[in-house]
Amino acid sequence: MANQTKIMQLKRRQLLLASGAMSCIGMFGAGTAQAADLKEISYGQGSIDPIFTAGYVALAQGYFADAGLDVKYLNTQSGPRTNQLLAARQIMVGATAATAAPALTIAGKPAALIFGFDRRMTYANVLVRKADYDSGKFRTLKDLDGQKIGATQPGSVTALMAIYLMQQAGIGNKVDIRPLGDLATMLAALKTGSVAATMATASMMEQAVAEGWGTPIFNGIDSKVWNEYMKGDVPGIAAYALVDDIEKRPEDIQHFVDGMVKAQDYINDHTPEEITDVVYKDYLKALSRPSVLKAVTDYKANVWLKDNIITEEAYNRMAAIMGDGRQFSNEQMKTVPYEKCVNMSFVRKARGMAS
Repeated sequence: MANQTKIMQLKRRQLLLASGAMSCIGMFGAGTAQAADLKEISYGQGSIDPIFTAGYVALAQGYFADAGLDVKYLNTQSGPRTNQLLAARQIMVGATAATAAPALTIAGKPAALIFGFDRRMTYANVLVRKADYDSGKFRTLKDLDGQKIGATQPGSVTALMAIYLMQQAGIGNKVDIRPLGDLATMLAALKTGSVAATMATASMMEQAVAEGWGTPIFNGIDSKVWNEYMKGDVPGIAAYALVDDIEKRPEDIQHFVDGMVKAQDYINDHTPEEITDVVYKDYLKALSRPSVLKAVTDYKANVWLKDNIITEEAYNRMAAIMGDGRQFSNEQMKTVPYEKCVNMSFVRKARGMAS
């Protein structure tokens, strides 16, 4: 009788353990199975900056997972490095200056823009020392005649825009554009007087103004200033992929864009404060929260594309900036027309728009 009781107790214990295990599967198994079903891709963004907020929102809110992807995010640190990683297939999708796709295509690695973040080049600002501005020394771009201007490196978008803006101001051959390496060095060089002005991202501009020593003489966030020189929308930052990957893995590209479009819709429907709350802690804490909030506020009002569609007109303006020998010859730019380097079909499908 005692043995029979022990056997019954043992069976009861086994039943409880089995029941508990099944309970755990019910709680965690679906999530584990779901994670296992997600397709993994790598995604690189060219720097840590609020301009990439759509990517941060998609990651933070789980929109990529909702679309069926396990996206491995990487800060690629610069546009050239993003291009290198994409060309080497170490990432499947990159996000950096929209000039990257035609540049990579000209270099023999056909690439296409698949998602537009914005309609302004937020790195196309010109910053001077406040003391020089207040004294009247440097008030306009024309005042930089004969001066040194900081950029990151030859062939970079900051150098490209420095050349373009100075040419538009009529002093293209009268300035010395200095390659300084990175954004922090550019700010330091301006602050110490090594250069008279520097190209600046919106975040750099905000930092220098907040610290009280810098002021912009060309602020691309200002619609009136932008349109005077650029004459309309120009894509600044975009997500892009190799054409070969787009053709071979269209479902993965579609799922990626689905997640990004959902993130943009979140941005469109929420306040700058709510957006900052979502992205700041995990992705932008290297910057001050007030500067991030200010950038998000300005970008939402004036810069971000609500529908993420890069139009042919906007692309052609960008192509014109890249041509005339500033980055490439006009003959080279003829080889990278809109239909070759821009593919908005994935955004259109995600938004239920006609092709």
